Amino acid sequence: MTMPPAVLNGRAKNDGVADPDPAARPRRRAFSAEYKLGVLADYDAAPDGEKGSILRREGLYSSHVTEWRKARDAGSLQALESRTRQPKRHPAEIELDKLRRRQARTEAELARTRAALELLGKASALLELLAESADHDKPSTR
Repeated sequence: MTMPPAVLNGRAKNDGVADPDPAARPRRRAFSAEYKLGVLADYDAAPDGEKGSILRREGLYSSHVTEWRKARDAGSLQALESRTRQPKRHPAEIELDKLRRRQARTEAELARTRAALELLGKASALLELLAESADHDKPSTR
């Protein structure tokens, strides 16, 4: 079944209603230190049967409470602040770091190879000296 162009155009324009950006990604929630301390106080004050309802009401997991409690007990209010992530690195920087590590490995392998060749050269020279001295030390059988 085909749709008339007017219907398609109306859907595309959505009659003046802003279309939510389909590429928009959900944002991670961030909690203030005051909120975290308040939830911890409510959670700790609640009887055993009520703790789950607090988590459901706030939309939290027990791991949140565990993490926040550790930070609070460490005496670090700053640890309760939401952490910001490091900005994403540019792909060129990632590739550059990878190439630098590869170069360092290659240079280390080259140094080992050179040391092994030097050692083999010295061993070969020593064996030649031993062979020559063995030839001179042999009595003549004539």
